[in-house]
Amino acid sequence: MSILEKTFDLSQFDEYREDNRREVKRAEGGLPVSLWDTYSSFANCYGGVIILGVKENKDGSWITTGLKNASKLRKEFWDNMNNPKKININLLTEDDVQIYELGDNKDVIMVIYVPMAKREQKPVYINNDIFNGTFRRDYEGDYHCTRLQVKTMLRDQTERTVDMEVLDKVPMEDLNYDTIHGYRNSHRSLKEGHPF
Repeated sequence: MSILEKTFDLSQFDEYREDNRREVKRAEGGLPVSLWDTYSSFANCYGGVIILGVKENKDGSWITTGLKNASKLRKEFWDNMNNPKKININLLTEDDVQIYELGDNKDVIMVIYVPMAKREQKPVYINNDIFNGTFRRDYEGDYHCTRLQVKTMLRDQTERTVDMEVLDKVPMEDLNYDTIHGYRNSHRSLKEGHPF
């Protein structure tokens, strides 16, 4: 079972609430516009699950509203996912989008498992607009990333970052012994008996 499958278990449906890993959307009139913001925010943060055909009650609990034409919505979803003018990168496979029937009424819901993008894939953005279409997830909301946050993601895309390099020709005098001593003390108190 993947991490995202642990994030949403159909048998636990009544226990869930929206948070930084779960989002519900009614999708009564088709795919909600905010779906793409949530896709971007989940991909740029920790991943998450978007559930269509469900509404959030005032107390935070969920109730199914169902999807009227799930196969049409699924096709529309995949068309947008593979349109670079809508989404700059499709992180999903077919297995990441599942259709379920739930409850006595057999309401149909669509569950979209969005993985966290790798460092070199970020930022994940929408509408062909890197600075206005990049989102992040905080608590249960999708928020625009600042220009600095987007630039940080772009900077971190490189395969080798500066702090990965071994500095062979640096003399020992350039090291800060107080910092090394402090690190050793911290390490010693956390890992007694460790050879380092």
